[in-house]
Parts: sequence; C-alpha cells; structure tokens
Amino acid sequence: MIVLNENGLFCPKAGLYIDPWKPVEKAVITHAHSDHARWGMKSYLSHHQSREILKYRLDEAINLETVPYGQVLRVNGVKISLHPAGHIPGSAQVRLEDGGEITVVSGDYKMEDDGLCDPFEAVKCHTFISESTFGLPIYKWEAQKSIFEDINQWWVSNAIESRCSVIFAYSLGKAQRILHNLNLDIGKVYTHGAIWNTNEALSANGLKLPGTERVTTETPKSSFRKAMILAPPSAMGSPWMRKFAPYRTALCSGWMNIRGARRRRGVDAGFVLSDHADWEGLNQAISSTGAENIYLTHGFTETLAKYLSEKHLNAFALETLYTGEGIDTGDE
Repeated sequence: MIVLNENGLFCPKAGLYIDPWKPVEKAVITHAHSDHARWGMKSYLSHHQSREILKYRLDEAINLETVPYGQVLRVNGVKISLHPAGHIPGSAQVRLEDGGEITVVSGDYKMEDDGLCDPFEAVKCHTFISESTFGLPIYKWEAQKSIFEDINQWWVSNAIESRCSVIFAYSLGKAQRILHNLNLDIGKVYTHGAIWNTNEALSANGLKLPGTERVTTETPKSSFRKAMILAPPSAMGSPWMRKFAPYRTALCSGWMNIRGARRRRGVDAGFVLSDHADWEGLNQAISSTGAENIYLTHGFTETLAKYLSEKHLNAFALETLYTGEGIDTGDE
C-alpha cells in the first residue's frame, strides 16, 4: 500500500504522500518538526492541534486541512485516519486501510504519557512503518517524574547560588514538556523568542501552558537572577547568552544517555529526556500493533531490524530523510 520513491512515503492508490521531503500534490503530515513538515506542498492534512504551528513554521497561506484523531477520510477507496503518537502536541500516526489490508505510518513517537499531549495509541495493522531513533538496547529512559525532580532540584541549587539556570531544548515539543513540569514556585521562567512564538501558536490551538516572560533586549539583566531560561540548542555559545551571567547550562536530550555527551556539548548538566521511544518502547510499540511486516525509517534501523528478524518478523530498514532527535541539530 505504501512505497518509497524519490519524494518520500507514497500511497499510489490514494495519490498522497506521508511527510514527503519534496513538493508534492497531497501531503499528510504526522507532526510539525522540520524533517517531517516541509514547505511547498499543494495541500496538507494534519491533526487539529498542528494547525497553527504548521502555519507559523511553514506559511500562513498554506492549503491545510485538519482533522481530529480517529476521523476516517476516504480517498479513492483508501480509508485514512490519524491516531495519537505521543511525540509532541498534535503528533499523529497515519492509518491506511484498503481491501482489508492495514498499514500504519508512525511518524515519531514515545510511549510514556507526558501529561501534555495525547498518549501513544497502539493501532493494529499488518504493516507498521516505525521510527528507530534510539533503536539500541543501551537506550533506556527513566520515568519523567524522576527526571523533572532532578531538573527542579538543579534549578533550586543554582538559585541558592544566585545563578540563572539555562536549559536548552527543542522549541517545539520538548520545551513545552519541560515548562509543563517545572516547579514555578522556585522562580520566574523566561523563554527565547523561538520558544515564545511556538508557545503562542500551540496555545492558539488550545494547548494550556504556564505563562512565561519573553527574553527581550529591554529585559533588565537583574530580572534573570535565579530565573529559569528555556532556549533552543541553536542559542548555545551565542552572544545572546551574555545577558544571563552568572548562569549554569543544561541540555535535555536522549543523547545525554551517552557517556561524554554533556562534556562534548559544553554544558554544565545533562538530563536524559527524549520525546522518542527508547529500545524497550520501540519493541513494545511494534509488538502492540501485531504487525508482521516492519519497516524502520531512521535511527539505528539495521540493529533493530536484525533483532526483529530474529523474532521471526519481516523487518527492513528504509533510507529516508527523517532525522529524529539529533544531538547536533539546532532546533527540531
């Protein structure tokens, strides 16, 4: 039902692509991260909660249709519906059914309910096209409750020393997840303009987030003392950081699971927080679909495919342009 060509994942009968990387007539977008949502499509289909953020990131004038989770559309006889992926607000898996055959394209996903976006929904299918960003057994996430206890305690320790706390996190998804779980009794929270604008777009779609203050050139430097600053990774080492001194920095990423990652990125602390499934989560998700045919789109695809093949599943790696969570990417 789905084939891979030079433009991306294509459903020939429905005449549409899922997260294409070149301009096409019809595109279904799983979520608004830049490796999945690109400019130039004649028409877009996504979940309701992705509406304003897609317009903000791509163009206000894009031809965009949005639907709720579970609503079935019929295109040339193919039934198409979106289902929660749990990755970021508005993220979706795409279910396609034709002649009793069901294929699900996962996009990016995580298994833990973060309390902010709709949690991952297992969708039964014959073929599952899955990400594999952290598809190695070494990747195992702690419960987010424990991680945020550590983050809040780190903030407290910095505040006691009259230092500002700066956390680097992707402006879409991770920044909102952090904001949702910060203990605001500790102090004020400020956001970089990229995160502020993203929050505004998501709020316009009904996402409820704690209020923050935007960092501007007019904000007195004294206001940042003991505060928390949320910024995209692209702000690391930039002149923008000077206004916060004295400060300590931290990076939230699944790659912080790797020894030496914090030192290589030049931050004071690293918190292992990912919006992608870990090894156990990937296997849990794949098993929950009941699919016999598994295609892996990005990450450690070969390792996971080999492991699944040994469990008597038809598992294959696909060469795509999706990147997942990259430690060296600026702002996914």
